[in-house]
Amino acid sequence: MNATELLRHDHRVVEQLFRDYRAAESNAQRRGVVEILVRELSKHAALEEVLFYPFAAKVLADGQVDRHLAGHQPVKELLLELDRCRAGDRAQDEVMERLASAVARHVQEDENELMPLLCARADEQALRELGQEIDQGKQRAPTRPHPHAPDKPPALALAAPLAAIYDRLRDRLQGRPRT
Repeated sequence: MNATELLRHDHRVVEQLFRDYRAAESNAQRRGVVEILVRELSKHAALEEVLFYPFAAKVLADGQVDRHLAGHQPVKELLLELDRCRAGDRAQDEVMERLASAVARHVQEDENELMPLLCARADEQALRELGQEIDQGKQRAPTRPHPHAPDKPPALALAAPLAAIYDRLRDRLQGRPRT
C-alpha cells in the first residue's frame, strides 16, 4: 500500500474501534477497546508527524500541512484524558464522544483535502516507499499520547523514539495489549 492507502486503512480501523466501544456490554470491554484505541491512535499520530507530514510539506511546499498537523493537538489531549480514565469512569463516555468528533474532523480533512493534493503532486513510487516506512514504523512508534512533546522535526525525531521505549515499558508493566 502507498502511504495514503495505509493511513486511510488506519482511519477505518479507528472508526471500527469507536463502533466497538459503543457496542461493548461491560465496563471491562469498553476499557479494553479504549486501551487499543489509545495505542492505535497514538501510533498513527506519531507516524503522521514523523513521516507523513514532513513528506507532504516537501511535496506541497506551501504551508498546507501546518493546519492538518495542528489538528493532532486536540486529539492527543483527548487521548491523554481518555488514557487517564479508569474502567467505569463516568467521564470516559463523554471523552470518547469528544474524541470521536475530533478524529472524524481530522480524518475528513486529511482524506478530502490533504491526501488528494498529495496524490496529485507526489511520485507514486515515493508514496509506496513512504507507505513501507510507515508500516515498519508501527513496530517502534509511541503507544501513548504525548501532547506536550514536539510535533515537528528535528526535535520530534529525538523525542519519538524515547517516548516509544517509555510507552512500551509502561504497556508491559500495566498488562496493556501489545503490537
